[in-house]
Amino acid sequence: MEDKEQRWDKLLQIKTTGRDETNADAYHHPYEPTPYSVLERLLGSDLIRKGDVLLDYGCGKGRVDFFLSHRTKAKTIGIEYDDRIYQIALENLRNVTSQVKPQFVPANAEEYEVPPDVNRCYFFNPFSVEIFHKVMARIIESYYENPREIFLFFYYPSDEYIAHLMTVDELEFYDEIECDDLFKQRDNRQRILIFQLPYYGIKETIL
Repeated sequence: MEDKEQRWDKLLQIKTTGRDETNADAYHHPYEPTPYSVLERLLGSDLIRKGDVLLDYGCGKGRVDFFLSHRTKAKTIGIEYDDRIYQIALENLRNVTSQVKPQFVPANAEEYEVPPDVNRCYFFNPFSVEIFHKVMARIIESYYENPREIFLFFYYPSDEYIAHLMTVDELEFYDEIECDDLFKQRDNRQRILIFQLPYYGIKETIL
């Protein structure tokens, strides 16, 4: 019997399984896909919908982007620094059965300017905390240039990431999605932390 990892890949006609640390180093962590069971739980939060634009940092082979765009019809953008893995994401893009297709960008996350319509960001510990500091600065910069509500999702967050998040004045803790019950071995890092950059603008009233 196929497990969930294989079933979703087969349904979408993509190949995203397996860990890959070929080009990992002190600043860039190995590719490891978010389990589909975790993505399903994220989906249940109802915080990603059609009309949202999600930026996936360290997208790897594109699993997060393919799954969420297929299930929610949201626009997804995946950033990947490793050209070899980026090419696999493009191959998946050519084969995927979903009508809503992600966009993949070959770029270093710390140099990437956050598009003004991005209102969701996803992280699965893709890089070192040093790079993370710069990435968060880019997100905050985009937030001030184009004020809007932004939700940030952190799966399996490291202590270093959490420590930095707590120093960002603009951020507000929003919620936590427990995921440790999805696995045989319990691990308190098996969770998704959700932070919010709130928007306090006055919405126009249509008379």
